[in-house]
Amino acid sequence: MITVLSWNVNGLRAVEKKGFLDWVKSSGADIICIQETKIQEDQIPAELKQPDGYRSYWVCAERKGYSGVGVFSRIEPVSVHPLGAPQFDSEGRVLVLEFPEFTLINAYFPNSQEEGSRLAYKLEFCETLRHYALDLVSQGKRVLISGDYNIAHKPIDLANPKANEKNPGYLPEEREWMDKFIASGFVDTFRMFNQEAGQYTWWTYRFNAREKNIGWRIDYHCVNTAFAPLVKEARILKEVMGSDHCPVSVTLNIEGASHE
Repeated sequence: MITVLSWNVNGLRAVEKKGFLDWVKSSGADIICIQETKIQEDQIPAELKQPDGYRSYWVCAERKGYSGVGVFSRIEPVSVHPLGAPQFDSEGRVLVLEFPEFTLINAYFPNSQEEGSRLAYKLEFCETLRHYALDLVSQGKRVLISGDYNIAHKPIDLANPKANEKNPGYLPEEREWMDKFIASGFVDTFRMFNQEAGQYTWWTYRFNAREKNIGWRIDYHCVNTAFAPLVKEARILKEVMGSDHCPVSVTLNIEGASHE
């Protein structure tokens, strides 16, 4: 079994002060993907480079204090690289790790911003990533796309769908892309196990939204259809604090690729 966690930490330095390193060490995860690190690689504290047997891999935005993703892994990847699209790599949006048994894509999808000011960029990112993943699938690879998609797919995935239809993250074009993504051969692993409303991964810091559970589910682990039978469990770890997001987990029934 391999457990993969994903968490938008909303600033690595900020979350480090809230017990992040202890959480990593106690998580029991084989792989931990983080998004929105807001850090340059030379600013990453030494203790976060190789905590408790994990190797770490990073891609940072050219702009300081912005975007960025990282992966902690106990399993040694065959290769590690960014997406290979300069307009997205310059913002530190994607890290691809090839493992013997599957390919992991850790992605921090752009926010479409107020009035959809970055919607075109967002949709270009979405399509570039979808085609990239489909190409891997066509090569016979198992693909896991983990991260902050910045999209609530269906009305069940946010507390107030009607009130948010014109807001970034729930725009019609974004939801249509999720439909297209799923239809092209990918599975939202959480919904394989849980069809209940009120399951969220992000809450605004305002209005005591987290205490009231007024949130959005915008963080996912998605796999290609052929990989889905090997998904053993997918969960939202809402009890983990430290960011406006909480981590999400997926457990894969893969033998022989673990560090153990």
